[in-house]
Amino acid sequence: MFTLTRNDSKGLGRPRRVQLQTVLVILVVVLCAYQGLIVTTTPNQVTLSARASASLARCHATTAKPGPSPDFHKRTQSDRFAVGTKPVLLKNAKVWTGNDNGTEVLDADILLDKGLIKGIGHVRGETLAMYQDLQVVDVKGAWVTPGIVDLHSHLGVGSSPELGGAQDDNSMKGPILPFLRSFDGLNTHDDSYRLSISGGVTTALVLPGSADAIGGQAFTIKLRPTKERSPSSMLSEPPYTINNSFPGLADYTPWRQIKHACGENPSRVWEQTRMDTIWQYREAYNKAREIKVKQDQYCAQALEGDHELLESTPFPEDLQWESLVEVLRGRVKVQIHCYEAVDIDSLVRVSNEFQFPIAAFHHGSEAFLVPDVIKSAYGPTPGVALFAIFARPKREAYRGSEFAPRILSEHGLRVVMKSDHPVYDSRYLLFEAQQAYYYGLPENLAIAAVTSTPAGIMGMDHRVGYVKEGKLIHLSNLVVWDSHPLRLGATPKQVYIDGIPQLKNPETVEKPEAFQTVPRVPNFDQEAKDAVTYEGLPPLEPTKANSSTVVFTNVGSIFTRTDGNIEETFRSSDRDFGIVVVENGRVSCSGPANACSSVPIANRTQMIDLKGGSVSPGLTTFGQAIGLEEIFLESSTNDGTVYDVFEDKIPEIIGGDMGMIRAVDGLQFGGRDTLLAYRSGVTSGIVAPVHGGFTVGLGTAFSTGVLNKLSEGAVLQDVTALHVAIHHRENGVPSVSSQIGALRRLLLEPDRRPESEAGKWFGDVGEGKVTLAVEAESADIIATLILLKKEVEAEFNSHVKLTIVGGAEAHLLAKELAAANVGVVQTPSRPFPRMWEQRRILPGLPLSKKSSILELLAHNVTVGVGITGNGAPKASSARNARFDVGWIAVDAGGHLSKANALALGSTNLEKLLGREVQDYAMDDLVVTEGGDLLDFGSKVIAVISPRRKLVDLM
Repeated sequence: MFTLTRNDSKGLGRPRRVQLQTVLVILVVVLCAYQGLIVTTTPNQVTLSARASASLARCHATTAKPGPSPDFHKRTQSDRFAVGTKPVLLKNAKVWTGNDNGTEVLDADILLDKGLIKGIGHVRGETLAMYQDLQVVDVKGAWVTPGIVDLHSHLGVGSSPELGGAQDDNSMKGPILPFLRSFDGLNTHDDSYRLSISGGVTTALVLPGSADAIGGQAFTIKLRPTKERSPSSMLSEPPYTINNSFPGLADYTPWRQIKHACGENPSRVWEQTRMDTIWQYREAYNKAREIKVKQDQYCAQALEGDHELLESTPFPEDLQWESLVEVLRGRVKVQIHCYEAVDIDSLVRVSNEFQFPIAAFHHGSEAFLVPDVIKSAYGPTPGVALFAIFARPKREAYRGSEFAPRILSEHGLRVVMKSDHPVYDSRYLLFEAQQAYYYGLPENLAIAAVTSTPAGIMGMDHRVGYVKEGKLIHLSNLVVWDSHPLRLGATPKQVYIDGIPQLKNPETVEKPEAFQTVPRVPNFDQEAKDAVTYEGLPPLEPTKANSSTVVFTNVGSIFTRTDGNIEETFRSSDRDFGIVVVENGRVSCSGPANACSSVPIANRTQMIDLKGGSVSPGLTTFGQAIGLEEIFLESSTNDGTVYDVFEDKIPEIIGGDMGMIRAVDGLQFGGRDTLLAYRSGVTSGIVAPVHGGFTVGLGTAFSTGVLNKLSEGAVLQDVTALHVAIHHRENGVPSVSSQIGALRRLLLEPDRRPESEAGKWFGDVGEGKVTLAVEAESADIIATLILLKKEVEAEFNSHVKLTIVGGAEAHLLAKELAAANVGVVQTPSRPFPRMWEQRRILPGLPLSKKSSILELLAHNVTVGVGITGNGAPKASSARNARFDVGWIAVDAGGHLSKANALALGSTNLEKLLGREVQDYAMDDLVVTEGGDLLDFGSKVIAVISPRRKLVDLM
């Protein structure tokens, strides 16, 4: 038997152990056999027609084993080798190999040549002497890992920027579509490839979307651009059927992949129930089973020498169902989008009924609650591919837990962290692994979760996911990191795909030596147990301290608000830790340990050791509907969406076009995302009404830690800023110029009649009394807004307080924004070019020296940091505000103090969004153990609330 592979320039590679001429002859024979042009003989010398011979060959092919060819590891050159690629020697690397369950780390050199790893360790001088054009790169002790492998991506089929003609992830032609193939829609011009590579992603399994129960076949790609520039040239070990209608005729076959989905997605799209979806699965697999049974019966007779059957009856197969027949033969990796226990259980039953293995359950928000159900699936135990903290966009994700990766690994299940790109920007897939590690997934498994584990689950661990040489030669897909991979902000210094460096002149910053070691993380043992005990919904309400006096000892640092800014007012020496005394929710003394010796300590004082921790102002969240939504897709749990003046007839009862909606009226307290944010140091939120057009409304500020609106300190400020949104709309209606025209009229000609609430607020904006927050991304729109601001100021002789929200392209106008005194709330802090108006982002390290936020700060623009959905609602990301601002400080390379970083997520944000703080001493303080709020290894253990006169313990 023979096989064909492809290379980047011709689509066909070199067969092994078979001369090219022989291959061509065999190809001609097979093709002619299918056309009925020749005859052949069986071993017993019975003469068969060409068609009968082809059918007999198809019978032999049904027993082909999935996986690499027997001589795969004997290669001396990769099938993806690009001619002209120079060999590379990486010297002095600290190599995470993936071996020994991810525990092996080597201090070694790595030799790359012809797309393969040719040596690891001390490479002999005589070996190096063989290379005349060897490139030697001294990485000086940097960490080197396999390239990141994304098991769940829509790169190329859900392209960025999002343009209608390039979105090919979902088909609306029916719920069962096993015959579709993702690479048939693979866009080679997706802006995400370059960005994802810069995050260390080298390999991705491109899945169809999840609108259908069976969305189609998936394909593995390498992200590097090829000379051929075609989708086919990006495929890594494609099934040899991509140029044929049916499986090949070899005695082995590469693994194939197929996407399934269950639960809410197909139910919503096709307006059906879970019962309907599972029946559709059973019906489809029953059809495939019938075909397989016919094939097996046919082949049993044919291989016994029934040449009359071969001559009279063709091999039974159906192109529409062949991929499901292959699933039943165990040669397809079944990747299943499934959230809830009910769906996981249903698919496990289907797998047992029709006897096919499941490669992995993806998303699996309730998988950690049913590990034994997963283990009962047919064949090898499926893996579970997860988000780190993303939860609650819909009911089936409501019970998701940040401790799921840890819990599943403790049950012996393979855990993968994935992106679902562009739902999450796969450039930051490593951050998903870092968060999983923070919440308890062991170090070795956390790195493996984005390298070796997904490689194994997709059946590609002979190619990617490890750093090996010798008997198991692996493709040279490597990442050289600037710090330990699990350090917050770890960034590639170079990325190699097929031995080819992908980053041209990468930008780096110097990081402290400590960043080269694995970060310590807090203990979450009890929280992980509670997640299971309470079936994903553990109580989140804090506990009030049992004494009116609480003393925090062994304090490492103290940050305080002063005149709207943040200052570090205390930092301990190696042995001189500080103290903070709190009485009735107010700090009565703080500083060095001896500073509070004169403060009387009551007998019932509660003493808490911070172990070098910190006290700092609480953070603020903005940019998502936290406080107005509980479950995004469940309208009964949300405030809802405001009417838009361009699209709706606004009822007169709320003022018609001149009405103004206030977010404060729709506030909801005690939501899970809100309380999780509070437990993570985000003590307040600013939110504007949820909108879908130009009209937004009046924002409000609230406390995340209270449980009802009537509690003391629940609403911090009824009205903050006036919000509008100006974007390029679908179908161009209304136009940007129409939206700007409406805003100009509202500002220059405010309706001052008493009944016109909109007139009052827009008039106050024009007179500089109220902040105007305009959601805008495009530099062109932002420039127009700057000119409009000047026009209004000239008209009213005022200073208009204008803030840009979003601001993906604001960095292009950093100088002009500073001159016009316009601030920017960037949402998200790490922008992504999802839409056309966001395409000109400043990506930051390693693609640019500065990120957009650092560029704006360098021009003295006031900047705040918020969150955004970026394609999917992520109110759950509000809890990560501390990591967002900490990451910015890391990228600044020591040029941004922790105090100024904290301001990005607190005082700056409040100034820009119109929160007027009368007494900063009344605002909440956050207490962390084991480090400060921006330290990846610290844990929030308390909130000091002067306004509520208490200390909340977490």
